[in-house]
Amino acid sequence: MKRALVTGGAKGIGRGLVERLAREGWQVAAMDRDAAALGGLPEGALAIEGDVSDEASVRAAIAATGWDGLDLLVNNAGLAGPESGPVEELALDDWNAWIGTNLTGALLMTKHCVALLRARRGAIVNITSTRAHQSEPNTEAYAAAKGGLTALTHALAVSLGPEIRVNALAPGWIVTTGWDELREIDHAQHPAGRAGRPEDVAEAVLWLAQAGFMTGQEVLLDGGMTRKMIYAE
Repeated sequence: MKRALVTGGAKGIGRGLVERLAREGWQVAAMDRDAAALGGLPEGALAIEGDVSDEASVRAAIAATGWDGLDLLVNNAGLAGPESGPVEELALDDWNAWIGTNLTGALLMTKHCVALLRARRGAIVNITSTRAHQSEPNTEAYAAAKGGLTALTHALAVSLGPEIRVNALAPGWIVTTGWDELREIDHAQHPAGRAGRPEDVAEAVLWLAQAGFMTGQEVLLDGGMTRKMIYAE
């Protein structure tokens, strides 16, 4: 049975990934620092409390799986809200929190999963964002973390190949609980005709997990939104 470890697996995109992988017959571990939110996982899925930004916590969480091999690591954990306020008012502690969870967390998880992934010639999928390529005002910390994760992806692919493939998936507007009050115009600005759903992300992750000739790449999953020229009326 294939094994997958998904960080930030309690809610949103991460929860959708855990549920889809479980339906596909994978043995799945959902890691999240919000232990209470890990309830109600699919039957057989492992709920593991852990903070990706803390190395001791990462070590303990990976050990808690009891696994001797890993087919897929999905580095999905991150602080979701992108707005950090005016850069001149951005506290260093807040900057470090975004970088620590959204970027350093992926490095730590990869570092401590390498041996398990090599044992099964596994794959890593880093969940980045279209915000690595385009920005709204006052989102410097989030954009920097996601841009760094994109660069980390190709660096890891070169360092860990050919035993381990590493790719990034950059979702655009994905509708999840708490972020689901969309207007028709929000859907209409996507050439695909709608905003994304967690199951769209899961489909792409499953493909990247099996795409044996794909490594070091970033796939934008945004319904075509970043390809659409937008002019103010």
